[in-house]
Amino acid sequence: MAKTKVVVRAQPSEATFTGLRRFNAAMGLLHLVQGVLMIVLSNATTYPIYTNFLTFDAAARKLVPDPTLAYELRFGPAVALFLLISAVAHFSLATFGYRWYVRHLKLGMNPARFYEYALSSSLMIVLIGMLVGIWDLGTMILMFGINAMMNLFGHLMELHNQTTKRTDWTAFIYGCLAGVMPWILIVLYLVGSASSSGAEPPTFVYAIIASIFVFFNIFAVNMVLQYKRVGRWRDYLYGERVYIVLSLVAKTLLAWQIFAGTLAPV
Repeated sequence: MAKTKVVVRAQPSEATFTGLRRFNAAMGLLHLVQGVLMIVLSNATTYPIYTNFLTFDAAARKLVPDPTLAYELRFGPAVALFLLISAVAHFSLATFGYRWYVRHLKLGMNPARFYEYALSSSLMIVLIGMLVGIWDLGTMILMFGINAMMNLFGHLMELHNQTTKRTDWTAFIYGCLAGVMPWILIVLYLVGSASSSGAEPPTFVYAIIASIFVFFNIFAVNMVLQYKRVGRWRDYLYGERVYIVLSLVAKTLLAWQIFAGTLAPV
């Protein structure tokens, strides 16, 4: 019978957890303020969402795609939403979810982090895709879903390694494979638009793709450093704080780059 790994962790003081509680409350407030400002200050710019259901072409006697406008998405509220999702998550951990949060942190886990990222970062990736012309509803749903799965693999990484003798990287590897797929599609549309019609996206779109891609990968690096127990990452709570800061910076950067590029009042 396989033996269960017993993880022995030096437990931080209650003051350390209290400081982390305040940190979450402060981060929640920063996300909330930005989300409200995004709604109040943004113009009425919309992006289209299309369906491509099949229809019968009587002249050609065959089924053909029928692009139909399904919805015009107000981009300002959509950008605000991923900020507000993070605000709710941080406030939850700082209030009614605090004891649950501490209990899992002592085990070297934070499931709430990955649940929140599964929603907020997946919305972020869909909005980035819309900036380069990914307006098909089915494609957007799949991009959201596979990015969400990337984050849920992060939760599985922490859960699985509660019971392994040595760190098992399987969930991490699968998560990386899932996470790269939307970026392949985004780059494909970015390059395809410029090469096929000369309709090159504006400079701010290139800046968004480059900067957010880098930040998404730094999240993975942070997890590697935690499990390799490198330097200050030997303390799981240090890595937790890095996750929180990375989340704030990535969301702030994306939100205000989009605002400057397309949502600012003329």
